[in-house]
Amino acid sequence: MTLPTNTDDLLKLADRTGETLAPLAADVDAGRSNGHEAYRILREAGLLGLLIPREAGGAGLGFGAYSRVLEQLGVHNGAAALGYNMHNVVIGALAETAGTPLPQAAETFRSWVFDEVVNGHKMFASAVSEAGNGAKLRGMRTSYRLTADREHYVLDGEKSFVSLAGAADYYVVAARPHGGEDTSEVSHFVVAADDPGVSFGRVHSLAAMNGTSTAGMRLDAVTLPRSRLYLGVEGMSLFKLVREPHWMTAGYTGAYLGIAEAIFRWTVEYVTASPQRAGNPVIQHDLGRMSARLRAARALVHEAGDHIDSERGSLEANAMVHAAKYIVGEVGPELGRDAVRVCGSAAVAKSAPLERLIREASFSSVMPAKPYDCLEYLGKAAVGVNLYDARAFSW
Repeated sequence: MTLPTNTDDLLKLADRTGETLAPLAADVDAGRSNGHEAYRILREAGLLGLLIPREAGGAGLGFGAYSRVLEQLGVHNGAAALGYNMHNVVIGALAETAGTPLPQAAETFRSWVFDEVVNGHKMFASAVSEAGNGAKLRGMRTSYRLTADREHYVLDGEKSFVSLAGAADYYVVAARPHGGEDTSEVSHFVVAADDPGVSFGRVHSLAAMNGTSTAGMRLDAVTLPRSRLYLGVEGMSLFKLVREPHWMTAGYTGAYLGIAEAIFRWTVEYVTASPQRAGNPVIQHDLGRMSARLRAARALVHEAGDHIDSERGSLEANAMVHAAKYIVGEVGPELGRDAVRVCGSAAVAKSAPLERLIREASFSSVMPAKPYDCLEYLGKAAVGVNLYDARAFSW
């Protein structure tokens, strides 16, 4: 499918796709479906290639416009939007190298990934998180080593929280060199779902976001050709994260903004269904406060995304995405509390989506960067700490 090149048309496509995804959310949340149907719909809509450059067959969307697309999807189905983001976390960082001359191995890798997504309709996912360490690259236990002939890599380890388990075709796995427990050198490798030695545990039963199909992942002597090393370079992952943390920090932000928007929309619909409620000055004040909070969060998310597009890697852009992630994580639960006060028992009825939306909004704080990390980053930026120094922040 050929994607539109105009951002407004892409937003309309995202909205239409979201409307198709919306009816799936309740069954997935209740455990009656594994959620994979949502990702089939996203594939068929052509949205897997959203960030891939136009010359490679994608839509060439930047971070700011992508956040808006994710917001549209999140309004309709928050879990599907978050799962979809895990594909784009992988693709976005690669797409941002477009137009930059690279060594031959990196050029070949980039072309292969773009072709797999655009022509093969393949879905990628990120596999970073480990028990006790979260998504931080330092302290990671998954390791890799070169074979004696130096033609292959061998990966061993476990990941605790891998989204799109069983739904994606490839997983980009973070690992440190074997024997390098204290090193800050971390690399990423593309592991296929059907590579020998790859296995997934049971999908986690979560309080929210069951549609992300999240499970543990085990790698037992998974042997990969050298061509599966991300961009053909070892040890650059932490350096990239320090310089340009926006995908790890704020890739999720658009989805959570969409969930907050859905809470507000449902509350307004509930209020306006009754002229008596709609005319109540106290309720009008509550809706006004919700509207103001939502508008402020949306403005910050959009501005942060535009900063990334115009000055990617600058300290101001990096600080902005941390601020946006923090604020959205605060605003969603705040709107949920407001909605409970306004809607009363209707807010907790299982027959209505609001109860699910409130649960989903509360889990923004679980996703990286966590609130403490966002505030630490912003505080250090305020006092002039050199945040390009990997030692300055717990990456």
